Amino acid sequence: MKLFNQLKWFFTREWKRYLGAILLLITIAILQLLPPKIVGILIDLIIKEKMHGIQILPWISIILLVAIIVYILRYLWRVLLFGASYQLATELRVKFYSYLSQQSEKFFLENRTGDLIARATNDVDRVVFAAGEGVLTLVDSLVMGCSVLIVMSTQISFLLTIISLIPMPIMAILIKKYGQELHDTFRHAQSAFAALNNHTQEILTSIRMIRAFGLEKNQSDKFDIIVNDTGKKNMEVAKIDARFDPVIYLSVAFSNLLAVIGGGWLVWNSEITIGQLTSFIMYLGLMIWPMLALAWMFNIVERGSAAWDRIYSIINKELYIKDGNKTLPSSSGILQININTFIYPKNNIPSLKNIEIILEPGKSLGICGPTGSGKSTLLKILQRQFNITKGNIIYHSLPLSELKIDNWRRRISVVNQTSFLFSESIANNIALGKPNALQQEIEEMAKLADIHKDIIDLPKGYETQVGERGVMLSGGQKQRIAIARALLLNTEILILDDALSAVDSQTENKILKNISKWQKNGHSLIITAHRLSALINTDEIIVIKNGLIIQRGTHPQLIQEENWYKSMYYYQKLEVELENK
Repeated sequence: MKLFNQLKWFFTREWKRYLGAILLLITIAILQLLPPKIVGILIDLIIKEKMHGIQILPWISIILLVAIIVYILRYLWRVLLFGASYQLATELRVKFYSYLSQQSEKFFLENRTGDLIARATNDVDRVVFAAGEGVLTLVDSLVMGCSVLIVMSTQISFLLTIISLIPMPIMAILIKKYGQELHDTFRHAQSAFAALNNHTQEILTSIRMIRAFGLEKNQSDKFDIIVNDTGKKNMEVAKIDARFDPVIYLSVAFSNLLAVIGGGWLVWNSEITIGQLTSFIMYLGLMIWPMLALAWMFNIVERGSAAWDRIYSIINKELYIKDGNKTLPSSSGILQININTFIYPKNNIPSLKNIEIILEPGKSLGICGPTGSGKSTLLKILQRQFNITKGNIIYHSLPLSELKIDNWRRRISVVNQTSFLFSESIANNIALGKPNALQQEIEEMAKLADIHKDIIDLPKGYETQVGERGVMLSGGQKQRIAIARALLLNTEILILDDALSAVDSQTENKILKNISKWQKNGHSLIITAHRLSALINTDEIIVIKNGLIIQRGTHPQLIQEENWYKSMYYYQKLEVELENK
């Protein structure tokens, strides 16, 4: 029942729908009390030979009319009740997605995709089911059960009612016990389902690599183990679930047995009539649903409660990146980076130390260094994916920590080394950040990214579907489409995180020249690269090693120094010359 308290904000807001549904359920319960009463009266009148033949038809007509009215009212309360629960599903999923969209990279390092999908789908379904069917069964069982009990005890026999309900306390104790077991077991089953989701998602994402390494059998065996574990946990849930119905049916059977024995004794002693006993047994039959509904309610509410715990454990987490309240001026500004120390969460070793950079509007900054030196880390901090441990980044004289995250991120566009494309047309992928872009704008940006010719050579040109994650395109084509997508946003700062690694030197040179022309409108460029030829024309180059800036200057300045940059530049130059021979 804890779940109903957790969802009281929704019940309070949608009180009109729920109140309407409850009133209809009460009306239905009252109407359902009429047929047994009419049947009991008819039996007594027939036994006393006071009614026969065609005289019975009006009474049967009343029973049929009651059935039709009940049918219509049941339709109406379903519309009210389940309409509200479906609204809850929409809101929970939107809220869950909204929360995920605000999360930093730290959150996604700690939570796996398959588990998050399971919470957004399966767990939400369980909560919604409890908010719909759970409320229905709770209200219906209480209203119907109480109504029948009142009629049986006041209109027929209080003693017989007490005798018939002797098995009920035992049933209630067992249902409560099984309900708690079900809550814990179902939570473990949902965790197993999330693990299965995770593994399935990883297999589908890396299917080409699995085939390339011939790991189909190995992955199949792992998948089989996870599936069996999930099946076992679900079987444990089913075993507990299976205990509910026998307890209910045995309780109902003993109730009927006691009613027949006790009722027969009362009829023998002329305390009730045969017609009243018949009505009593029919009323007892109406008690079967409330008892079944009560057990079912405990079942689905406990499942919903376990699911809500899993959802709430995510959406209740405090955001790692705090949103600011300040907005930036519309013009371009100076970017000042001053990072004294940055340490990744759950790590003790600094990844960046003493990083000081100033980037003016229209200027370009090149970043290079050995693998693992901290280049991508610096760009993640710029995007506000992580908080700086000590130091600050300032734009327009405002610290990034004080800015609204959306306001800052609209000023930057990022192209990563691994470019993600959606299962859409090429035109839609380029226009992702600007859905209302004209075809002419899309083509202009594609030309700047040197991908226009490749696109028009495709069967459907810009309307070509790229497939899941851009499977129809090469790595270089995907990178260039991602660059066109970033350029279309026309942001003040363009960040290329080794985004030219999959293109050849000639194409790289063309793209960088085009971006240089694009920069003349006041755009700034930050580019990281392993291939140093991409940094030659930048206004400043910094070399990072072990999280520290070990060199800085222009290309001509750096090749005069005996250090990492010079040796790596000439090594790469020699490598290219040997490849061209």
